[in-house]
Amino acid sequence: MKILKFGGSSVGNSERIKNVVDIVIKSLKTNGNIAVVFSAFQGVTDLLIEAGTVAARGDEKYLDLYNTIFIKHKEMLFNLIEKPSADEYEIFIDKTLKELSDLLHGVYLIKELTPKTLDFVMSFGERLSARIISYCLIEKNISANFCDSRKLIKTDDNFGNAKVNLTETYSQIKNYFNNNTDLQIITGFIGSNNLNETTTLGRGGSDYSASIFGAALDVEEIEIWTDVDGVLTADPRKVKNAFSVASLTYEEAMELSHFGAKVIHPPTMYPAMVKDIPIRIKNTFNPDFIGTLIGSQRQKEIFRIKGISSIDEVSLLRIQGPGMVGVAGIAKRLFGTLASAGINIILITQASSEHSICIAILPKHKAKAKKLIEAEFVYEIKDGIVNEVIVENDLSIIAVVGENMRLTAGNAGKVFQSLGKNGINIIAIAQGSSELNISMVIAKKELVKALNVIHNEFFFYDHKIVNLFIAGIGTVGDTLLNQIKNRQHYLLDKLSTDIKVIGIANSKKIFFNNKGIDLSNWKELFETESTAMDTTLFFENLSCLNLPNVIFVDCTSNDIIANNYSSLLSSGINIVAANKKANSGSYEYYKKIKDSIKGNTKFLYEANVGAGLPIISTIKDLIASGDEIIKIEGVLSGTLSYLFNNYDGNKSFSQIVKEAQNKGFTEPDPRDDLNGMDVVRKLLILLRETGGNLEIDDIKKDNFIPGEFFDVNTVEEFYDKLKEYDSIIERERIEAANENKVLRYVAEYSDGKAVVNLKAVDKGSPFYGLTHNDNMIVLTTKYYFERPLIIQGPGAGAVVTAGGVFADIMKVVNNLG
Repeated sequence: MKILKFGGSSVGNSERIKNVVDIVIKSLKTNGNIAVVFSAFQGVTDLLIEAGTVAARGDEKYLDLYNTIFIKHKEMLFNLIEKPSADEYEIFIDKTLKELSDLLHGVYLIKELTPKTLDFVMSFGERLSARIISYCLIEKNISANFCDSRKLIKTDDNFGNAKVNLTETYSQIKNYFNNNTDLQIITGFIGSNNLNETTTLGRGGSDYSASIFGAALDVEEIEIWTDVDGVLTADPRKVKNAFSVASLTYEEAMELSHFGAKVIHPPTMYPAMVKDIPIRIKNTFNPDFIGTLIGSQRQKEIFRIKGISSIDEVSLLRIQGPGMVGVAGIAKRLFGTLASAGINIILITQASSEHSICIAILPKHKAKAKKLIEAEFVYEIKDGIVNEVIVENDLSIIAVVGENMRLTAGNAGKVFQSLGKNGINIIAIAQGSSELNISMVIAKKELVKALNVIHNEFFFYDHKIVNLFIAGIGTVGDTLLNQIKNRQHYLLDKLSTDIKVIGIANSKKIFFNNKGIDLSNWKELFETESTAMDTTLFFENLSCLNLPNVIFVDCTSNDIIANNYSSLLSSGINIVAANKKANSGSYEYYKKIKDSIKGNTKFLYEANVGAGLPIISTIKDLIASGDEIIKIEGVLSGTLSYLFNNYDGNKSFSQIVKEAQNKGFTEPDPRDDLNGMDVVRKLLILLRETGGNLEIDDIKKDNFIPGEFFDVNTVEEFYDKLKEYDSIIERERIEAANENKVLRYVAEYSDGKAVVNLKAVDKGSPFYGLTHNDNMIVLTTKYYFERPLIIQGPGAGAVVTAGGVFADIMKVVNNLG
């Protein structure tokens, strides 16, 4: 025999009920002998409670609520059963609804709603739903009988959460089923005391009813039908890639349930657990799915853990003081005080020194708990032996659960490491010696992110999921997105890395999809699905992203974006930047950014200098190895390198500039390259990497093109003006050529002085033979003194710059472990 139980979501409307009826009939044919327990129709219990509460205030609005209940059940009846049968059944439904109307009117008159009366009010939900569904089955030619469980489940007088007398109840149920062979449609949630007064069984009461009937009848299995595919590895509202668990032990299910998972409640499992009756959680909307089996037998394990659950909001009370060390009875007094007030403690953690005890409770109890504890220890607080109770708010608890944890080394470390890598701080930890459960208190704002981080670590350990947000979709950003698209399959197949671009933005619009943007048509999606950019809101939301392994990629030259790096890094978001503005702004902000790097969070910016060349990383490695930078010389602008490498007099200088722009080697406005500030910023960044605390004004810059040539409104006007400069620069070129020299725009630092200028170099200079748009940096160091270290390669162009950014992204990915 089997017991089937259907919750409120399964019977939310007439179409769902028809589906449930089909499931019941199919089970009846397959199993032969079943009984079915029903909750109230979805939302009805809440309506009944509200109607009773409003009536008790003497407010006639309870009548509106009653009418809603009345209409809902009458419509359900006539939607499920055709006339004239419905008319016959309506008599019984009207009688029950009239009883409810009279009861609510009585509450309204006396303006009182006792727990006993409220239980009676709530009972109408199950009584009406079970009766209507029994009628529906009868119309399907099924010999079904409405079973009022109040006649069978006997309880004490604790209205609202009655304790069941299992011995008497089991006897009643057995006798009833021995004398009734029809299919029983049973009311869940309700029972009665020895005076036959209606009681309710508390939270999860309908599941409990099913477990009681199953245990009394020694059934082979209890099926709990709900709206999800069994027990999931995590809450799917918070963790999008959560999936169903094939099996759980009773202990695992109880642990997950205690910490908020959508599992049957521990009291429900007790009768079945004692009788060793398996409980299967199934989905009404996917009835063919096998669901989750809860039982005593441990099945073959695939993953290290079974699931992750959480309590969204808790408060943490910390009791500490020098007088607590080694003093017996402190904990007893603390817990006894709270227990006497009915305050449940969710989590306990104590320092081995006994100097402090932390307890987590629901926020609604925090003020009362603090007051009670301080009253209990009033003299100790007065004498300074115990400090005043500290209350921390806006916290959450995460529980990682699994029997297999106790058999596998390193699970706790895996949890803590994954959180640490994503910048999530753990405030308190509790773990029993059984290792069945590791519980952690964290900031509430980091709950969803933490759940996703741990879930990915344990259930998707065979590959990493990395979430990118890319700001800037000009030539570099566009090229980068194309490079990522072309490498996604390779990275997943060869490196087990799933790189998802979850956001794209430019200065005007933003497009976000946390499941990942299809890069094959991202431009079309950006045009049709993007929203207006609100920079302030954008960064607030980005800092609160509840996703693991987030990398913000900045392919802009935007000051506002750069000014938000500090807040992003503080939020545990990795940054990869082509944008030079942050590292070349004020030294104060540069230092603030470095100080904001949280935990294992990374800030990489190789493309700030030399596009894709390993210049910054080389300097960092040299310094880390104990080397000392003595002198830096470099051609650091790919644009200016191209101009002077190709300027030989055959074409005018302005023509070469136009040619460079057409090849994508300049900024949209070439004045941004020709003013030399780009080189100044790059040199400043390199000097700061060596430990210098210079400001941008500390670098002397030679304006090889006079400022007056820049003072025009448009790029076209600038080109017209630049033609006047052609003769000036040609004279300089000829003078250099007469001395067997060439012009190069060089950045230099030595003896504490930094200079950027146009200079003529001879064949003895490494810069003499530069070609195309190559950058070159020459590092004279303590280790590389006789023969300086030279790094050379393309220093401009979307492909190499995007490649440098992509390389930094992969460095962050590798750091994620």
